[in-house]
Amino acid sequence: MIDVVVVHGAWHSAGHFAALAAELAARGHRTLAVDLPGHGTRARFPASYLARDVESLRTERSPLADLTLDEVAQDVVATLRRFPKPPVLVAHSMGGAVISRVAELAPESIARLVYVAAFIPTRGPAGAYLALPEAKSALGDGLYLGDAAALGAVRIDPRSTESGYQKELHDAYFSDLDTPQFQALAATLTPDQPLSFLATPTGATAERWGGVPRTYLRTTRDRALPIALQDVMLRDADALGGTTTVRTLAAGHSVFAARPGEVADVVVRT
Repeated sequence: MIDVVVVHGAWHSAGHFAALAAELAARGHRTLAVDLPGHGTRARFPASYLARDVESLRTERSPLADLTLDEVAQDVVATLRRFPKPPVLVAHSMGGAVISRVAELAPESIARLVYVAAFIPTRGPAGAYLALPEAKSALGDGLYLGDAAALGAVRIDPRSTESGYQKELHDAYFSDLDTPQFQALAATLTPDQPLSFLATPTGATAERWGGVPRTYLRTTRDRALPIALQDVMLRDADALGGTTTVRTLAAGHSVFAARPGEVADVVVRT
């Protein structure tokens, strides 16, 4: 039996990983999916989002604007240190920036890092990778509201009824899920992702982050984090230090929900 801690990505929450947690439990492993500060049961919402004031939603500063990557990483470190022995630390998407910072802060608290279609930013902040040519094929640009720098967050509107909005959200992030599955997950997204996750370098070093064993699950049909961009990050990671064990699935970005059994196999067999 191993202990597994799962960190969600932008706008998501622990609840989105119920299927993966169930698969890991069925294999005899203890699993804790966490809500990062500002997400899930710890969410903080713009007043305009709750009031459905769509115009103000484009300009109201985020209640998460001052939340830093270090604060979030320290929150995860505190969770890891409650375990009697270091757990496997799994992250999806933007959660990869968080666990990379966690591994630099407390490498002794982690048995292995597992990146699932995740950012693995070592040559600068996650946002710098989104400016690369390999990111240009990503979908989702039409989802973002307002000026992220002014808001202090990358904001989406999961409750939007604008023509085409839900389709773009589905196509970009949940392409492997049918409409009812997509709607169930989309309904529980939070609107704000703190900009600090994108703008702050993880500070990863070969000595600390690079000393933790790591696995990366590539998703070749990913329309939010294109496979070419995943591969750039993997090359940078291995150039910094250590060697990444790589696994690949012909799947989209929400592979944790679409194919949880196969993701569980990657987590426990590497």
